[in-house]
Amino acid sequence: MSANPKSFQLHVPDADIHDLNTRLARTRLPDRAPGDDWAYGTEPRYLSQLITYWREKFDWRAQEAALNALPQFKVNLHGIDLHYIAVQGQGPAPMPLLLMHGWPGSVFEFLDVIPRLTDPARFGGDENDACTVIAPSLPGYGLSFTPDQKRFGVAEIADCMADLMTKVLGYESFGAQGGDWGAFICSSMGVRHSSKLIGIHQNMLSLNPAIPAPSNPTLAEEQYAREIREWAKEETGYIHIQGTRPQTLSFALSDSPAGLAAWIVEKFHVWTDHNGDFETAIDRDRMLANIALYWFTGAIGSSFWPYYDRLHGPWPIPDGKTVDVPFGYAAFPREIRRPPRSIAEKTYTDIRRWTKFSKGGHFAALEQPEALALDVLAFFKALRGK
Repeated sequence: MSANPKSFQLHVPDADIHDLNTRLARTRLPDRAPGDDWAYGTEPRYLSQLITYWREKFDWRAQEAALNALPQFKVNLHGIDLHYIAVQGQGPAPMPLLLMHGWPGSVFEFLDVIPRLTDPARFGGDENDACTVIAPSLPGYGLSFTPDQKRFGVAEIADCMADLMTKVLGYESFGAQGGDWGAFICSSMGVRHSSKLIGIHQNMLSLNPAIPAPSNPTLAEEQYAREIREWAKEETGYIHIQGTRPQTLSFALSDSPAGLAAWIVEKFHVWTDHNGDFETAIDRDRMLANIALYWFTGAIGSSFWPYYDRLHGPWPIPDGKTVDVPFGYAAFPREIRRPPRSIAEKTYTDIRRWTKFSKGGHFAALEQPEALALDVLAFFKALRGK
């Protein structure tokens, strides 16, 4: 195992940008199905406008420069070249914090959150709460992908992340935060590597929807059961495709940037908190930077692997196991699944903080970076020195 990280800067060749623009210019769009906008998936008129903007106005170099403004590294770990951002906290005793994205995300999600965590005094907070942030590209995602490399499920990613923080970076203990797959990885680490964790904070809960409902459910538990049934009926098609035939889908999304955008954009539309225009919830350029990173790295197929692993293996928190490390949860109202605390407590036995927000969705770091950062800092503030 190499413990010699190498400094990294991202630079996409001009030829790759030209190829992308050529492909975008030749996009062939489907017709629009009858009915309401977005009723059957990505709206063709919206995607047509987005493609035009992507080709004519989007500035990849500006987004690339924003990422390169942060210290980045690569290290050979668990058989791959793992990419990560590492930003030193600006305070007397910054706490190491592992910050993890999910699908269809990337480290671009964190550009507005990282400075709020590493330098809270700059935003009116307390320098004593500062964190040193380590934000990896998950194995198989973006800059942690090369063609034909091995694939990672949640448990394997959890082990890789633990080794990054302890064996490579030398931290004896650290905090962890995540949403989407990042939340699953946090919870897996809470089972597999609990002794290394100060605590974990999530903005999505990793609860198995197959767990039977309580025999005498509360109103909140009944509502959650209804939401799970509706979610399973209407919103899980991507899970089954990515989890059963990931290779087949990868051909289309690796060959067509418009197809890739359509596949990802739908999730930004459905999973964000908005009143019809999801670009009021997230920045268009940051969303395109995220999509473009999948395109330029060719990592969309490998990013599906956690879904395949999930559908063909056990739940990431094994049956009979609980997450017993100090736990904090940021409950945003438009998250994919919104279980009540009474159900969460059966899996997370040491909930220290449970914050309900009035606005925000699945992509909390993009939608509500200030609120998320403040909740993370407040949660870990109570755990420092313990």
